[in-house]
Amino acid sequence: MNQYNELPKTYAPGEFEDRIYQTWCEKGYFTPDKNNNAEHFSVVIPPPNVTGQLHMGHALDETLQDILVRYKRMQGFNTVWVPGTDHAGIATQIKVEERLREEEGLSRYDLGREKFLERVWQWKDKYEARITGQLKKLGASCDWTRQRFTFDEGCSRAVREVFVNLYDKGLIYRGYRIINWCPRCLTALSDAEVDYKDQPGHFWHIKYPIKGEDGYVEIATTRPETMFGDTAVAVNPEDEATKHLIGKTLILPIVEREIPVVADDYVEIGFGTGCVKITPAHDPNDFQVGQRHGLEQIKVMNDDATMNANAGKYEGMDRYACRKALVADLEADGYLVKTVPHDHNVGVCYRCGTTVEPMTSDQWFVKMKPLAEPAIKAVESGEIRFVPERFSKNYFNWMNNILDWCISRQLWWGHRIPAFYCDACGEMTVSKEDITTCPKCGAAVRQDEDVLDTWFSSALWPFSTLGWPENTEDLKKYYPTSVLVTGYDIITFWVSRMIFSGLEHMGEKPFHTVFIHGLVRDAQGRKMSKSLGNGIDPLEIIEKYGADALRFALSTGNSPGNDMRFSDEKMEAARNFANKLWNASRFVRMNLTIDKVELPSNDRLSSEDKWILTEYNKTVATVTGALDHYEIGVALAAIYEFVWDIFCDWYIELTKSRLSEKDTDGNLIAQNVLSYVLTGTLKLLHPFMPFITEEIYQALPHDGDSESIVMASYPAPDASLNFPRESEELSRVIAAIKAIRLRRNEMNVVPSRKAKVYIATKYPESFGASTHPFFVRLASASEVEVKEAFAADVVSADNAVQIITDSATLYLPLSDLVDTEKERARLSAELAKLTAEIDRINKKLANESFVAKAPAAVVDAERTKLAKYTENLEGVKAALEKLQ
Repeated sequence: MNQYNELPKTYAPGEFEDRIYQTWCEKGYFTPDKNNNAEHFSVVIPPPNVTGQLHMGHALDETLQDILVRYKRMQGFNTVWVPGTDHAGIATQIKVEERLREEEGLSRYDLGREKFLERVWQWKDKYEARITGQLKKLGASCDWTRQRFTFDEGCSRAVREVFVNLYDKGLIYRGYRIINWCPRCLTALSDAEVDYKDQPGHFWHIKYPIKGEDGYVEIATTRPETMFGDTAVAVNPEDEATKHLIGKTLILPIVEREIPVVADDYVEIGFGTGCVKITPAHDPNDFQVGQRHGLEQIKVMNDDATMNANAGKYEGMDRYACRKALVADLEADGYLVKTVPHDHNVGVCYRCGTTVEPMTSDQWFVKMKPLAEPAIKAVESGEIRFVPERFSKNYFNWMNNILDWCISRQLWWGHRIPAFYCDACGEMTVSKEDITTCPKCGAAVRQDEDVLDTWFSSALWPFSTLGWPENTEDLKKYYPTSVLVTGYDIITFWVSRMIFSGLEHMGEKPFHTVFIHGLVRDAQGRKMSKSLGNGIDPLEIIEKYGADALRFALSTGNSPGNDMRFSDEKMEAARNFANKLWNASRFVRMNLTIDKVELPSNDRLSSEDKWILTEYNKTVATVTGALDHYEIGVALAAIYEFVWDIFCDWYIELTKSRLSEKDTDGNLIAQNVLSYVLTGTLKLLHPFMPFITEEIYQALPHDGDSESIVMASYPAPDASLNFPRESEELSRVIAAIKAIRLRRNEMNVVPSRKAKVYIATKYPESFGASTHPFFVRLASASEVEVKEAFAADVVSADNAVQIITDSATLYLPLSDLVDTEKERARLSAELAKLTAEIDRINKKLANESFVAKAPAAVVDAERTKLAKYTENLEGVKAALEKLQ
């Protein structure tokens, strides 16, 4: 055994985790063998944004991926996990601009585009390195030789290729359409980048006078400041109450501009006043109405949401200041009918939380219907499946109602749109390569200033990271990837776009399974956020408890799609488990003299050996079955129960007598079975807790096995390890010992006090010679008598403690368990004490002044104590009667 490591007395993960990870990388365990022709298992990491560092949600995401990747690698699959980061256009640019403003008092315009982008690249290098370090600290078994970045040369080429291909097919176009505009980020947003929040507001009911008549129509709006852009009022042509207005002309209040009344089915009969103001430049539905009726589009706001010249005297005001002033003027001029409070769903920027302003703008779009249809079919047919399946509803809801995707962003950080304009002849050229002259007239060209939506490049991640558009070996071997692990919050942002992009550009799905996990919440169930101050840094947790404990806590109870709560208690439980495993392994290691593990033949195995091998085999089946169905929490719970309750608490205890018998056949058999089961259990646990399992593995004999547990074979169920009869027999004995220990503990009987045990059972063979020695020791038995039944004059419930299990009735004579005189005296004293307490509380509760004046909680507490003492009194009386 000298060739294997010793295990220190104390589990100290900080002393070996970094060392082990460095060894793994140096040995190249995470890079697949080029000559490996086994079935592939490939995963691309959801690329973290280079905006900062990883949070607990990332830690969960990467832990779940690593569990699956390590599991499949150990099963012999040709496994690769591609790491990388996302340039995160809006988010990163905002971070760098904030840093510039706070530290240097500069804006990006002060630096200019080129110098500003240099600063962003510096930021990217810093935080990409930090994220990579965090992933390594966590134990992520990524192939770092394949690390990618959404803005690296290869991914940028893929973006250009896709843009031009879609443009040539007519699926990308430039158009003047209604878009979501963030007045703070100063950029367009796609529909997926808009969150919706309930906000208190109002309906302002306003009179629009009818030209040439004394009457007016009444409209209601939540955004009166947009009325400067009204170019019509619409009514439903089937509405008897309003159809007489069709064709009439209205006078727009304040502005005094004439607008028509048009007929359109968009107006819902019976809703509101039946008359709807139409502002094509500032509302998506109004835009569609305007298109149908050829209405003018009048923008009334600047990009920063201040009012423009079309707002007249309100020009330059912020939109909300304008709203307040306008409403006051409408009321003063007699146009305001009433103001009604109204809570409504308002779109806000997903990055900064600013209320989004719908407005018309000249932007680039992807035509979505032709791309969405095959992507919907791929999930409907089961070609791609969601785990859990219920999240496919989110996907279908988004894809079935999808609008064209606005992909242009008014930013500097990102993939610049490959469109080039010639001011001389007006030609626009879309090109995969940069051009400097117009192909039509030869004049100089300028490139579009806008960049692409971050998600445009992220959508290509499953194949751009593998070398596309080149037909690389990686692409041929690892595409489509196997499973995507991600949170339910980005199904619309990212998952849907990867699916239609893979189908469109590769002609094949990007993955066969989407494994959805929930969010990590705090101990109170709240979402972790800066505003609540409840965010947790994974590195701090690793520093305190170790990476394995963090991974264990994140995996415990994990169920696909469900949120999980993170707490100190979970971390303590994780560390306790690691300590239990460490101490048990150290005990085994200290008792080993063998250099190689070989299971003895069945006829040499003891009953406890056959029992543990059967239980181990059951655990293997449970764990592999659960992992194959992405039930991470179920798999870990099975390992935990086996390690703690079966291997440590029972089997190790059962082997101690044989381990103490040096140089015997029984001793060697016990060593081999202990080592076999412990090593197999470490392999089961390795995907969840990679560091501690490797450190212990290196201390155990593993000749003939892999030099590292990373590359060892994952256990598989083995029918030859099932011993149902012997296992069932020992399970009966263990159940009896557990029941006896529990009852003795309830009666405060010390382990050193021995008692005879009478066992009435239909299974006397279970309690025979093979189990007798450890039954006597572990049940604190002075002697044991086994029969199918006992006569009442020998032992009964009147003179013994009776314990019933599913296979036996156990009797322990009272005289063996307690000193009758001492116990009678103790119980009598307890009886007197309880009687006094009950009398005291009864007097207190009979005092009307106390009941009336004391807080209700205090009175209730006294009543609770009274009920408890009364129950205890009855128990003491019953115990005393048995001693008479």
